[in-house]
Amino acid sequence: MWRMPSETAQHTRTWMAFPREGFTLGSDESEREAGYAAWTAVAHAILPFEPVSMVVDPTEIARARRMLDSSIEIVEAPLDEFWMRDIGPTFVVDDERPGTLGAVDWIFNGWGAPAWAEWTKSAHIARVVGEHVGAEIISSTLVAEGGGLQVDGAGTVLLTDTVQLDPRRNPFADRFRVEAEMNRTIGSSQAIWLSRGLTRDYDEFGTNGHVDIVATFASPDRVLLHAQRDPAHPDAEVSALLRGELERAFETLGRSVEITDLPAPSTLRDDVGFVDWSYVNHLVVNGGVIACGFGEVEADAQARAILSDAYPGRTVVTVDARELFARGGGIHCITQQQPAVPLVA
Repeated sequence: MWRMPSETAQHTRTWMAFPREGFTLGSDESEREAGYAAWTAVAHAILPFEPVSMVVDPTEIARARRMLDSSIEIVEAPLDEFWMRDIGPTFVVDDERPGTLGAVDWIFNGWGAPAWAEWTKSAHIARVVGEHVGAEIISSTLVAEGGGLQVDGAGTVLLTDTVQLDPRRNPFADRFRVEAEMNRTIGSSQAIWLSRGLTRDYDEFGTNGHVDIVATFASPDRVLLHAQRDPAHPDAEVSALLRGELERAFETLGRSVEITDLPAPSTLRDDVGFVDWSYVNHLVVNGGVIACGFGEVEADAQARAILSDAYPGRTVVTVDARELFARGGGIHCITQQQPAVPLVA
């Protein structure tokens, strides 16, 4: 039976996708250069902890080789979007077949096929990556993205109604059907449904409520929750709502789970509207945590301290994520871990 390991389990590598010119990267040279630099900075922050493989569109090969450390594996494949968490495979293992790696190939339609999105090339990347590493491809009929689910590695998955049941994604789905597919593909036995995500995520260019920006499992008995504490921001109400939903869900399951706040930075708005800056959108790597930074010394330090406590024994490294969030996501959104495969049952 397939099982998606916790992000804290040992990794073989982290997968990313290099930006390419287009709507997401930016409309002028300055914006484009900032985007390339942001993706590159995350890749280089991961390297001291584990290998990085980068999918690169043929039009960007020369730039990628120039900007990226030579130790980063480059896999050439056509791209139009480059949020690897969403376009790439969700890796799983089979505890009954030691040495077996699986790659779930969700259907990707650009977060609900909005008019602005270009996604038909990237819809094939999960299979490209899975075949590259010799994984068994697990085809799914569910429209889903890796950023729309979080697991504890022990059978529990966090989901949001507004993503999994989005009529632009899965018009005929209900919770029962989604849970059955999660059980088949990633081995979840319990689903905790949250009603929504952060406010910014419902804008024209949002994902409609990805869970990986609001909550994540640090361990099976600890959840990290985005906490907006300024009542002037609409996510203050969202944070309170989600805390209540998590508390009730774990109580119903009879589980004692600590819910730890990860306070949002103090910045409330950018030139578009209310920000969705979140420290929850970090990546756990071998021996480390790659954390989002927002140029706020005190808030970034507080987040590092909380993450250090939540992931004992790991070094927390902060990377400025403002250019990522300006394009619609964070560090977790642009990465995908490939778990190490147990060789002994």
